[in-house]
Amino acid sequence: MAKMPAQKIVTPNAEGLAASARAATKEGGAPVHLWNPPFCGDIDMRIARDGTWFYEGTPIGRAPLVKLFSSILRKEDDRYFLVTPVEKVGIVVEDAPFVAVDIEPIGEDLQFTTQVGDVVTAGPDHPIRVERDPKTGEPSPYVLIRNNLEALIDRKSFYRLVDQGSHSDHGGDRWFGVHSGGVFFPIIPSADLPED
Repeated sequence: MAKMPAQKIVTPNAEGLAASARAATKEGGAPVHLWNPPFCGDIDMRIARDGTWFYEGTPIGRAPLVKLFSSILRKEDDRYFLVTPVEKVGIVVEDAPFVAVDIEPIGEDLQFTTQVGDVVTAGPDHPIRVERDPKTGEPSPYVLIRNNLEALIDRKSFYRLVDQGSHSDHGGDRWFGVHSGGVFFPIIPSADLPED
């Protein structure tokens, strides 16, 4: 009986992922939603709450590399993966994979820019939502960037967002929130705001 050659086991690493991602994205944006490669395990990569990417405990200082990795990011259920046509590896995301670091009023709309250069206008396809910490009441605002990947809106941008706010009826109650893309996004019930 002929002996089968031993299969070489390749441990996923950042360099290999970057090479695969570069090759796959040469012709434009990465169609991550169309790729269905085998799961190759987890890689020691983490996105901190402030949007900093770490590999093996060290911050990734090269912005083009972070942007490349962000282009092959996918969320399935509550897990995050970097996906190329040939491999899929799990990574850790502390909160949201992106951080909205700027907000710009454009007419009656609100445009957000992330730390990796994604630009979206809040609206039906890019809703804003606010979660409140049940103990402290501290808000955590998010905007959807793409394919169920959100950006945490940073503090300065959230203050600028609130400056654009107004009171409106929503779901039978009065809310303070913002309008963008023809949609009202509630931030906090008007009754919870201190009176002037």
